[in-house]
Amino acid sequence: MPIGDRLLPPHEALDIVLRHSRPLPTELVPLEAAGDRVLAEPLIADQDLPPFPAATMDGFAVIAADGSPWREIIGEQFAGQPLPVEVTPGTAVRITTGAPLPPGSDAVVPVEQTELRDDHVVIRQEVVRVGENVRPVGADLRRGQVLIEAGTPLGPAEIGLLASLGRVTVPVFRRPRLSVMSTGDELVDPGQEPGPGQIRDSNRFSLVVAARRAGAEVVWSGRAPDEVAALRRLLEERIAASDIVVTSGGVSVGERDFVKEILGELGTVHFRRLFMKPGKPLNFATVGDTLVFGLPGNPVSALVGFEIFVTAALRVMAGRRDVQPRPVPVVLTHEIESGDRLEYQRGVVWADEAGVLHARNTGPQASARLLSLVGANAFLLIPPREQPYRAGERVMAIIRGPIGPAPG
Repeated sequence: MPIGDRLLPPHEALDIVLRHSRPLPTELVPLEAAGDRVLAEPLIADQDLPPFPAATMDGFAVIAADGSPWREIIGEQFAGQPLPVEVTPGTAVRITTGAPLPPGSDAVVPVEQTELRDDHVVIRQEVVRVGENVRPVGADLRRGQVLIEAGTPLGPAEIGLLASLGRVTVPVFRRPRLSVMSTGDELVDPGQEPGPGQIRDSNRFSLVVAARRAGAEVVWSGRAPDEVAALRRLLEERIAASDIVVTSGGVSVGERDFVKEILGELGTVHFRRLFMKPGKPLNFATVGDTLVFGLPGNPVSALVGFEIFVTAALRVMAGRRDVQPRPVPVVLTHEIESGDRLEYQRGVVWADEAGVLHARNTGPQASARLLSLVGANAFLLIPPREQPYRAGERVMAIIRGPIGPAPG
């Protein structure tokens, strides 16, 4: 049976998507624009940090082996202002946190362990050890150390590391260019009043947000009519301008479901139907180097299909190493009916005091009920079987958001 005509298991479909996904070219961007981009080359330290021994608290820089409790204060060392003096036996330098240790000194006595007497300081600490309250050269990082691997998204800490090493430009993977297209004459924009038989278009707006969260640059979004020639022209235009094109609707078996037929004419369709719920009618095609995902029209089906398949492709294109999350076992807290396909039920997962993950679904799981995704931090994977899944049974879950404490 041709692959496009049979119900393909989701894991096989995902393998096909990943085989046709390739990292995009790299580019240099300014440091201030590199946040949330993906590093294209390993970040290797070209210097030691700190480059000098520094005080970790306010106090007095001293020679640790100097046993004299009375020491003459010969200067004040502030951060960023090296003092041209050398600490010798019987002397000390007042020093602030982060300031470089003056030559000759090898320890810092905290100010709380001292007492001022005119131009002298009395050291009350009985034993002072070499290196005490001193951050040595290279304590934070060493020259030649691999700090960030290629394929890592750049968050606040990573950007801070780049800045601390003096990087003003950063090599990153280009963002995937993505177009979102809703199909159907029954759709109207959110600000319009639907006429008889019409509904407001929610998919386009949901998918645009999902795409941006997944790291895509959304270059176009709009609606296409159920007219073959106009739809074909629009698809050809968007395919030429995009790395990924996402459509919603027009991929089922209705007389006016034109997207799947046009994709078969423009490129290679790799699958059309999946053994999953929601999202059975899901098309994946390649036209040249562009990936085209024909998602179902039902809002939940479209978003679930996007998260499972499109997000994985976007992560590969963006150069990320963490392409797909690994399912984890969770304990059901209530009975769940199973269907005739693998179900991706929207659920809430939390951890108990022992770290065991528990889960419940978000109520009715109809593929048109967007409310089932609101507050859901996981997809509960419910394989088909004759009897329901009971409370206390374990199933696998794909975590899609933070795991918090047990819901109230």
